[in-house]
Amino acid sequence: MTALPRGESPGLPATEDDTAAAAATSEAEDGPAAGPTADESATAGEAPDGGPGPESGAEGAPALSEAEAEIAAQRELRERIEKRKAEKDGPIEAGGKLSGTAADLLAAVRAVEGGQKPATAFYDSPAPAPARRTTVPAPAPVREQAPAPRAASPESVASVAAVLSAGGAPAALGGPAATLLGDRAAELLREDPWQLLALPGVGPEQADGFARALLGAACGPDDERRTAALTGWVLEQAALRGHTALDADRVREALAGRGVSDPEAAVQHAVAEGVVLVFQDGPEEQEQEEQEQGDEEAAEAVAPGPVLLGLDRYALAEESLADGLARLVNGGDKEADWSEAAAAAPSPSAAELIRAAAAHGLVAHTGGEAARAEPAALIAAARGLGLRALGAAHSVDGRRRLAQETGAPEAAVTLAGLLSGAEGPGRDEEGALALDLLVVLDAPQLDVETGAMLVESLGDGVRLVLSGDPGVLGSAGAGQVFADVLAARACPRVSSRTPDPGPVGELVSGIGIGELNQVEAPGKEVVIVPVRDAGEAVHRTVQLVADSVPRALGVPSEDTQVITVGHGGAAGTRVLNEALKQRLNPGPGRFGGFDPGDRVAHVPAPGRTVPGVVVSADAEGLHLDCAGTPVVVPQDRVADSVRHAWALSAHQAAGMRWPAAVVVLPGDAARGLSRPWVYTAFGRGERHLSVVHGVDQALPRAVAEVPAQERSTRLRALLEASQEAQEPVER
Repeated sequence: MTALPRGESPGLPATEDDTAAAAATSEAEDGPAAGPTADESATAGEAPDGGPGPESGAEGAPALSEAEAEIAAQRELRERIEKRKAEKDGPIEAGGKLSGTAADLLAAVRAVEGGQKPATAFYDSPAPAPARRTTVPAPAPVREQAPAPRAASPESVASVAAVLSAGGAPAALGGPAATLLGDRAAELLREDPWQLLALPGVGPEQADGFARALLGAACGPDDERRTAALTGWVLEQAALRGHTALDADRVREALAGRGVSDPEAAVQHAVAEGVVLVFQDGPEEQEQEEQEQGDEEAAEAVAPGPVLLGLDRYALAEESLADGLARLVNGGDKEADWSEAAAAAPSPSAAELIRAAAAHGLVAHTGGEAARAEPAALIAAARGLGLRALGAAHSVDGRRRLAQETGAPEAAVTLAGLLSGAEGPGRDEEGALALDLLVVLDAPQLDVETGAMLVESLGDGVRLVLSGDPGVLGSAGAGQVFADVLAARACPRVSSRTPDPGPVGELVSGIGIGELNQVEAPGKEVVIVPVRDAGEAVHRTVQLVADSVPRALGVPSEDTQVITVGHGGAAGTRVLNEALKQRLNPGPGRFGGFDPGDRVAHVPAPGRTVPGVVVSADAEGLHLDCAGTPVVVPQDRVADSVRHAWALSAHQAAGMRWPAAVVVLPGDAARGLSRPWVYTAFGRGERHLSVVHGVDQALPRAVAEVPAQERSTRLRALLEASQEAQEPVER
C-alpha cells in the first residue's frame, strides 16, 4: 500500500486545477448519509421517484421493453400470490396463541377478516396477467424504451391540483397524486388529507400542514386518519432501510415521537383498517406443537416471539418466497451422477459446488470475486451434461464477466432481463422458466420481492444456486434474502476457498474479517492520498481520474470509477460529477443537463443502476449507449432516471467492477462508513485502488467496529419453521 504525501499523486508531481476546486464549492451541502437514504435512492433506483410507472399499451402494440415487462411480471406475481392466499382455508396466520397486546392486535385483524372491511379495499387490484408464452428464444434487445408512468386525465390532475393549492401544497404534485391515488384522488385528499404521505418525498410535517389547512380545527395529532397514515408511513420508511417488518414496540415509539398520545390504540386502529398486518412468527408454532403433543410444561417454557408489524406486499412476498424455497429444497433429482463433471472441475471448491448442486435442489455458495469462477464452472459442467443451465447476474457488467468465465455468452443473463423475458430461454406452457439449473450471482443484491418473483418462475425439479459475497452491502430493496437463507441453514452451503488475488484482494479480504491491514503494493496497486478537507478531496480525485491513473498505470479515465459515501455534501456524487464533467467532458448540458459523451447512470427500475454514455437527444428523448444496448429515455423521465456517473455511491456500484477505482472519503463521510461499505467500495477496482483519505481514524474504526446494519425480516423465521415442520425434532 503506497501512502503519498499531500499534494502528490502516483507517478506525477502535484498540479493545480482551479476549475475542479471551484466546482467543489459551487453546490450547497446536504451531507452524506449512513446507508441508502431516500436522497441516495433517487439515483440508485431505491426510492419511489426513481422507478417506472405502470405498464401502458394494448394488444398489438410494440413489444414491451425490459422494464415494462418486468413491471408486468411483478403484477402477475402479486396476482398469483393473492390467489393462492385466497385459496387457503383461512387468512395469513398471524399467531393463534397470542396474549395481551398481541391478542388485541390479532383481534383487530380478525375483525377485518370477518367481512366488515375486506382487505382488498386497501390496495389496488393487480392488472390482468399478460398471456403466457411458449418456449421460444428471447430476441436480443435492440432498444429499451424507458416506460413513462400511467398518465392521469387532465381533468383529474386539475382537480387534484386545486385541492393541493387549497391546502397550501405545491400544485405540481397534482400529476403524481392523481396517478398514485386514481381518479378519485381529489375526493380522497379532501376526505383524508394524510393520504398525501403516500407521495414520494412528502413527510409528516408537510402532510400535517396540508391537513390543517383543509380541515382546520377538525384535525388533531390523534385523528385516526393521521395515525393510520403515519403507521403505514413508518413501515414504508423502514422498507427503504431494508426492513420488511418492524417490532410493534418500535412502531409505537415512532408514533409517539410524532405526537400521537396513544400509540397502542393507533396501532390497533391501523391493523383494524388493514393498513398493516400483525405477525408473531417462530416460537408460537413450537408452543402449539408442544401442546398438541401433550407437553404442557415445555409449552409454558417457550418464550413468545416478538410481535411484528408489516405491510401486506412484503408479507405476501416473504411467505411466497419461503414456500418456494421449501419446494425447491424438496425437489431436484437427488440421484443424479455428476461425479465425472466434479472430477474435471478446475478447483476443489468448484468440485464441491458441483457435487452439492447434483444432490440438492437449493444450494448457497459464498466467496469473493475470484470465487465467481466456481459457479461458472458449475454452469459449464451442467451444460456439458445436456442440462438447460444459466447464470443470472445483478448487473450488465456481472453478465459480461460471467460470460467470459463460462465461455458461453448465451449462458449469462441479468436477473432483471431473465424475469422480464428480455433475456434467457423464455418460459414453458406452464409459465415457468425453461431451465434445469439456475445460478444467481450477486445474491446479496436480491430483495424479497424479486426473490419471490424468481422462485415463482421456477418449475418443480429445477436446481437453484444462490451465490455471492456475504460481506458486501445488501440489496437496495427490502429484505435480506441471501443472509436469511444462510442464517436459517435452509440448504447446504459451499464456502469457497479461492482467495482474491493481488494487493487489492489481500486488502479487501482483511477488511472482510474486520482488519484494515497494510499490504505490499510494488506496482502501486493500492495508493493512499491524504487530504485535509472536502475541497482538496475533490481536487485530488479529478487529478487522479484525469491524469495520474492514466499516465502512471495505463488505465484510461473511462475505465476508472469514483465511489463516495453519499450524493450530498461537499464531496458527494453531485459535486464530484460536476467537477469531473468540467474536466473530462465540458459542455453546456444542452440535453436536459447532459452532453454527448457524458457518463451516466440509468435507472430503468428501482434497485437497478445501468451505466451508460450519452449519445444524442431528439424528440423521442435522451439516447444512451448502455454497454452496447441503445436506450431511449423519454424527456419527462430523464430528470428522475438519469444521473451523471463519473462518481457513484457504493450502493450503486455493488455488483460491478472496473479496472481502477478511486474511493473518496472526505471528513464529513465518517458517520456513513461501515465494514460492508468499505468492503464493497474497496473491492470495485480490479487492478488498482486509490483512496482519497480524509477521515483519519474513522476508517479503521469503521472496519473493526461497525458491522452491517441489522434488517428486520420474517424470512429466516419462516424458513426455520418450514424445516421444523418437515423434520420434526425427536423427543
